[in-house]
Amino acid sequence: MYSCAVCLADESKEELVEEVFRTDDKYVLVKNIPAQVCTRCGEESFSAKTAESIRLMVNGEATPEASISLDVFTFAPTN
Repeated sequence: MYSCAVCLADESKEELVEEVFRTDDKYVLVKNIPAQVCTRCGEESFSAKTAESIRLMVNGEATPEASISLDVFTFAPTN
């Protein structure tokens, strides 16, 4: 049975999501990740098998299909 780790809701839906991961000093985007997405708060969760596949992929066991430029901002609160 599903239970959201953030809001404790008990309903989710299966979706393909994309997520940015950081490995060493490099950011990578992984697309089309199968995930359970909480219908209340939108929290995404991955199965252990999916998480392991992502880990192997971003640590060099796959070849990226594309490269993109990424804008970087540093948050500076305004008063």
